[in-house]
Amino acid sequence: MLTMTFTEGNDEPAGPGVVHLAAAGTSLLLDATGDRLPRIVYWGADLGQPTEAELGDLVRAARPPVVSNSIDDPLPVGVLAEAATGWSGTPGIAGSRAGRAFSPLFTKTAVDLTADGTLITAAQDAAAGLALELRVALSPSGVVRLGATVTNIGEDAYGLDALTLNLPVPTTALELLDFSGRHLRERAPQRHPFTLGSYVRSGRRGRTGLDATLLMLAGEPGFGFRRGEVWGVHTAWSGNHTTYAERDAAGTAILAGGEILLPGEMILSPGESYACPTLLGSHGDGMDALSGRFHADLRSRLEHPGSPRPIALNTWEAVYFDHDPAKLRELAELAAQVGAERFTLDDGWFRGRRADNAGLGDWFVDEQVWPDGLRPIADHVRSLGMQFGLWVEPEMINPDSDLARTHPEWILRPDARLPPEARHQQVLDISRPDAYAYVLERLDALVTENGVGYLKWDHNRDLVDAGHTASGTAGVHDQTRALYRLLDELRAKHPGLEIESCSSGGGRADLEILARTERIWASDCLDALERQHIQRWTGLLLPPEMLGSHVGAPTAHTTGRTHTLDFRAGTAFFGHFGMEWDLTSASETELAELTAWIALHKQFRPLLHSGTVVRGDHPDPAHWLHGVVAQDRAEALFAFVALQTGAWAPPGRVRLPMLDAGTRYTVRFLSAVERPRRHGLPAFPGWADRPLTLSGAALATAGFQAPALQPEQLQLIHVIAEH
Repeated sequence: MLTMTFTEGNDEPAGPGVVHLAAAGTSLLLDATGDRLPRIVYWGADLGQPTEAELGDLVRAARPPVVSNSIDDPLPVGVLAEAATGWSGTPGIAGSRAGRAFSPLFTKTAVDLTADGTLITAAQDAAAGLALELRVALSPSGVVRLGATVTNIGEDAYGLDALTLNLPVPTTALELLDFSGRHLRERAPQRHPFTLGSYVRSGRRGRTGLDATLLMLAGEPGFGFRRGEVWGVHTAWSGNHTTYAERDAAGTAILAGGEILLPGEMILSPGESYACPTLLGSHGDGMDALSGRFHADLRSRLEHPGSPRPIALNTWEAVYFDHDPAKLRELAELAAQVGAERFTLDDGWFRGRRADNAGLGDWFVDEQVWPDGLRPIADHVRSLGMQFGLWVEPEMINPDSDLARTHPEWILRPDARLPPEARHQQVLDISRPDAYAYVLERLDALVTENGVGYLKWDHNRDLVDAGHTASGTAGVHDQTRALYRLLDELRAKHPGLEIESCSSGGGRADLEILARTERIWASDCLDALERQHIQRWTGLLLPPEMLGSHVGAPTAHTTGRTHTLDFRAGTAFFGHFGMEWDLTSASETELAELTAWIALHKQFRPLLHSGTVVRGDHPDPAHWLHGVVAQDRAEALFAFVALQTGAWAPPGRVRLPMLDAGTRYTVRFLSAVERPRRHGLPAFPGWADRPLTLSGAALATAGFQAPALQPEQLQLIHVIAEH
């Protein structure tokens, strides 16, 4: 629940002066006094219930002294950092009128605190001819939301180069953690000291990016999942973007983010406005607490999926481009047999699409492969009790396509030259009304005619040299906005339609695209060992039900590594579970074991997709512990994972976090398939034959002996409160 305390401002315009917002263990203290933009004085652990007098004293206590060679009256940096106030770091707003009005200084004209706890500030710089609306809010989940809109109120054009917002972090935040990656290896963590200067992560790929940082975290040195104060921000934007950390010589440290605007991309005519992406921030004692606030915030949205996440079978790694209707009918039947609830026909169903070098843009069913259209396979899938899904890549076009031959001007390019091809494809300029209308009509028709309930929406290349053919101007911003409109309009036409954000795997995984989609495809890599890493770090921002995770073939297509079904299924278990495997090649034993894993997932799906995600800080990095604890702490399911050989054997005790200290729990090892015990590894501890009964306090502190697993194995641990 959100609580608000504020003092009345004594300045003009009238409104709140100092504002304290508190929710879910987080406090946000804002100073809105004076005629300057609001400053965040404090962001962190709950301050309790300060009185109005204490609010004023908290602001006074944060005022820095004047030191040699500094500004005479230093103030905390504003939510929008302005160079004109003396801030020497990256300015929050940059632009000019052909070189003039290059350094805006906004004067507050109105301030209001809404009933939902949003501080809205209106401001102007009359000389620069700019008006600003600044929005600061704390959600009931404890997530900070920052937004801003700038409007040209001058008489000539204003060229906006940047509008970025920031959140302050204290001097104790001396270490940074962010993420990089590549295709098949998304969300690889990297740590750095948070030193003086700027640490900038720029995404200039026209999509969120496989190498983008999902979050930028700053915290106490050595912060982990369970301990160490940490702050983090996410830039919610699916195009070019920046997220950065900055510390100046006065010790002021900020985390900031916004859109990267290409040259000339945002020329505001008189009366025109630009709204920057939302910057979201979360704080916690340990990354799990920070992550939990993001998860709770996502789950509180009206558009968050509320029905059980369907067990899916996707056909890509089962058949690739070889679409044989008879084989696909058999595959659908096997999928239903093992317990699938959704069957998705992947790439290869449309005209000319026998490989990845042709056909994109021609969104008509290939009559040579599907002479009766897709309706028969769709009806067959539904007759088996499954939803029918379809793969599309609407923003792309192959030069070898009827669409490209008919409308070469629809390709996103700066002039006569074509950008370099990637995966034999170019980008379709959907910001053009005619191209947009064509794509919308085709998608609408496909969904309507075939009863499609789910779209796997792919996006397999970066936007390189992306410009509008007619004008020669940069087009990434317009393309991103057109994508949002397209998704919104399609969903309005088909309210029950669910959409997955896939982009070469996890290349478009931001909270703005996820406002319009039900899940992301975390990676094209189905190697379970790689997936353990990818899902662990992607899950910092996204709850399990939004994280697509599939069981692949025994030998991974992308790495050539072979894993047991238990490891593959146990890894997919803690996400939105599915399969991407040619089940016609599976043995009867494998099908029976897969059926058992799916049944077990369905049993625990309500817990997995609603509970609190926890990750243990095990002393040996060869072993990981992660799981989900029910909101009422009456039940939990954990996985103990051996990634490689450990420093010692057996691995020692494991401790289970987040349980209720005073409650007694029954603890047992859980398996989808009971396997005979053999001499050697995996070796179970002596207690495995009879469940433990221990308090939550004992499980969190003393713990219990873990099984000695071979590398690339896992063991489920079920914990349930005694009644």
